[in-house]
Order: sequence, then C-alpha cells, then structure tokens
Amino acid sequence: MDKQTVRDYWQTFQDSLPPGSAYIGRLFLAEGWGDSPQMADELGGLIAAGIKTATCSAVWEWQAEGQDWPAPGAITVVLDGRDEPLCIVETIEVTVRSYNQVDADFASAEGEGDRSLAYWREAHRSFFSRSLTKIGRQFAEDMPLVCERFKLIYP
Repeated sequence: MDKQTVRDYWQTFQDSLPPGSAYIGRLFLAEGWGDSPQMADELGGLIAAGIKTATCSAVWEWQAEGQDWPAPGAITVVLDGRDEPLCIVETIEVTVRSYNQVDADFASAEGEGDRSLAYWREAHRSFFSRSLTKIGRQFAEDMPLVCERFKLIYP
C-alpha cells in the first residue's frame, strides 16, 4: 500500500468538510476487503456504488490476530485490489451472531450476487472455508460472526 496516496486521499476528504465537522482529525483504517485483489475490486466497487452497506468477518479471525473488531464510529478508507483508495465508510452498527442466524435483510445489505440469503450463505461458506484454514479453524454453521453495517461518507 502506498501510504502517501492514502494520506492524500484522506486529506482531500478532510479539505472537503465544512468547518467543525465531526470527521475532522479523526483516526482511520485503510484496507481492501476480501481475500484477493479481485475480491477487493468487486467489494470495493459495490461499496463505492452504495450497494454494499454491510459486511461480516469471523470472530475467530479477530481473536487470532489479537485485535478488537470495529465499533460504531470507526472510519475506513476502502482500498481496491491495487491498494488505491475508492471511498470512505463509517461503521454505524456492529452485532455478533452466528453464521446460521444471519437473516435475509443482512444478506441483502451485503450487496453481493443476487442479494439473497441463499447466495450469501453459499458465498460466505466458500469464503470462510478458505480463510479460516489460515488460522487453523474450519467453517461451522454456528461460528460467530462480527456483522457490521456502515454508511458511505466520501465521496
């Protein structure tokens, strides 16, 4: 990732804000989403288009990395598959629920495929089956997920 490009993008956002904005001077994270450059392009494009307004990740991955998961108010510069900034989002809600408790509303908010729960289940089963092996875990129907909703704040 070219940190200067991300800093320049963040500064452009900061410069666009009215005086006194709550976003001025905030801390942020910059990351691509998914487990490949192609997925980062796809998911980032959906986010930038305002179609994808939710995401999820395995609690086990956060625990393995020794990190806290996002909380409401977290700011993320979304990167594409080449680590170029696409947009900025703010987390507005975080819940923990098991894979088998994700509902159709959340699946639709994830914005992927045909936005159905059936599509969501298939795509995420495949994703977690790949990604969890890196931390020595396996997909499970009752595995806990961090379910995050966010809003597009820039551009």
